[in-house]
Amino acid sequence: MKIRGLLIATLVFAALAGVLYWSDHRKSSAQAAKPSTDTATAILKLDQNSVNKLELRKKDQPTIQLDKPGSDWKITEPKPFAADQSTISTMLSSLSSLNSERLVDDKSTDLQRYGLDHPSFELDISEKDNRGQRILFGDDTPTGNAVYLALAGDPRIFTVAGYTKDSLDKNLNDLRDKRFLTVNADKISRVELAGKQGDIEFGRNQDEWQILKPKPMRANAEAVSELVRKLTDARMDLSGPDTAAREAASTFNHGAPVAMVKVTDESGTQELHLRKDKNVYYAKSNVIDGAYKVGSDLGEAVNKKLDDFRNKKVFDFGYSDPSKLEIHSGSKVCPLLRGGQDWWDNGRKMDEASVESLISNLRDLSAEKFVDSGFTTPAIEATVTSKDGKRVEKVLISKSGTSYIAKRENDPTFYELPATSVDELQKSLDGIKPAAPATKSGK
Repeated sequence: MKIRGLLIATLVFAALAGVLYWSDHRKSSAQAAKPSTDTATAILKLDQNSVNKLELRKKDQPTIQLDKPGSDWKITEPKPFAADQSTISTMLSSLSSLNSERLVDDKSTDLQRYGLDHPSFELDISEKDNRGQRILFGDDTPTGNAVYLALAGDPRIFTVAGYTKDSLDKNLNDLRDKRFLTVNADKISRVELAGKQGDIEFGRNQDEWQILKPKPMRANAEAVSELVRKLTDARMDLSGPDTAAREAASTFNHGAPVAMVKVTDESGTQELHLRKDKNVYYAKSNVIDGAYKVGSDLGEAVNKKLDDFRNKKVFDFGYSDPSKLEIHSGSKVCPLLRGGQDWWDNGRKMDEASVESLISNLRDLSAEKFVDSGFTTPAIEATVTSKDGKRVEKVLISKSGTSYIAKRENDPTFYELPATSVDELQKSLDGIKPAAPATKSGK
């Protein structure tokens, strides 16, 4: 009896094991046949350069339409505006390889479950070959860090990261070109500044700026470049309610004029007008409609005097290495010529450190202010040759009371120099000496 019972139990166990194996094998086969819901899936693949139209639709808001008739995007609906090319480029980059976080359902028949029966946001994409796609965004997922998405005509339901939706879900202000001036900063050839401090005109030849009005003068390239940067970086403040734009326009009309700026590049001339009410600046240009608040840094950039833009440096060679120096101070004459890495005076090799000290003091000569007179008999005459002999600068320096006056050759400007800088120059000139004799190796 015991053996018979054991045999029956063994047979029952074997039968149960067989059923369990068959069930698990069938389940594994079914799972292998069904797409994994946790694997990222490519939703959309497109060539962003072929896209020529985008339409953004949101609940209870007018449709925004973007068109690309040529090389640049334009907003055509709900009304024409210049478009922010960078923002649209970022959107297209997101669309060109749109991937899901996971595939939720490969054959959904219940869009309402995901909030896709009435999408919160739709994006229509049109390409040059008349192909099109419509992306539907539904509810957020229960965790709140992703959103349901589907393509029109496609039964699959995906989730994408919330930041993916944010990169595409833009409002009109996000998509507008908010620049007051749309000129190409690298191609600007002329800037005209008319303000309370007087009228100034700048011209650029390649990378060099010059003051043209009120008369030709050397310009401080950094100061002019900073002005250009402030002008081209100026943006409309579109924050706040719609009434803010109307209030800004009204305030601009009765504000105190600060300056009018004209900027010219290869496309033409654009104008920017700045006014101030109390401590707030407002701007209006001929490129956009309306007036808007701007940062105080723009107002401060244009509200400057002529001398703020003048080059106070006496020499232009800057940090380029001179190839020749000739200094006259009283009866002392110092002719120096670079040969290779060394400096020479009539065939004598000179001490490199002493020559570099002289060059440094010449480079640092800078005006405390500009004056109209005071130049007398030169006490120092310095000629510096640089740029492979293409630039020769000659400067005369005379004593004037407790300070000095410098004058560049062929330049009527008088530069008042602090006495300390000229004293340092004279000291370094007196310190020029021959190089130490070379010693034999090992001795």
